Parts: sequence; structure tokens; C-alpha cells
Amino acid sequence: MATPTKLNPIQIHLLQMFDRLKSENELQELKGFLANYYAQKVDRESEKIWEEKGMNEDTIEELLNMHLRTPRK
Repeated sequence: MATPTKLNPIQIHLLQMFDRLKSENELQELKGFLANYYAQKVDRESEKIWEEKGMNEDTIEELLNMHLRTPRK
């Protein structure tokens, strides 16, 4: 028999939020908010890495033209 997993406070809070939703439209809106939140986090982290590494448009062009496949044997 599988051991039950204990929910953390964040999971409990999210379950309580989802319990208040009254329609599919509200669910889609909340999913959109969550997706936007995580997209913004990714954007901020990407910009931070971009600046730390001194990347620019030339760097992107180099990456796009790199041949990364391993040769067949």
C-alpha cells in the first residue's frame, strides 16, 4: 500500500482557492494568472542570465548556427 503524501501549506491554499471556483471560465482565468506569473519569473531569470553572460544578438545568432548533433557511428 502507498504511503499517503502530506500536503504543504501552499498546496492546501491552492486547493482552497480552486474550491471557490464556480465555473470553467473562472478556472481558465486562474490558470492564465498562474501561467503569466511563471512566465514572468522565467523572463526575469532569462534576462539576468543574459546580462551575467554578456549575451547579445550575435550570441543568439551563433547559437542558432551551432551544429550540436553527434556523428553517427
